[in-house]
Amino acid sequence: MSATRISATLVVNDDRAIACMACGYALGPAGEPWKAAARLDEQPMQGAGGAPYSNAERVLLRRFFCPGCGALLDTESALAGDPFLTDIVRV
Repeated sequence: MSATRISATLVVNDDRAIACMACGYALGPAGEPWKAAARLDEQPMQGAGGAPYSNAERVLLRRFFCPGCGALLDTESALAGDPFLTDIVRV
């Protein structure tokens, strides 16, 4: 099986799917957003990064995990209710 690495945690596999590099779990077809298929954890950023985030009660840290093995795939910061940052992979 050959795969094209697209980030530190994701590959495009032989089936042209975006997959977890650690376990091979397919998150969706290349060329489509994949984050909705991941497990999501959202936590307030307030205080998480020290003093710079002390006034950030509305800012969330989103962490996207592989549903297959639990590996951390990506993170982003956002306001509650914001859509996911769209990562579309074309190889």
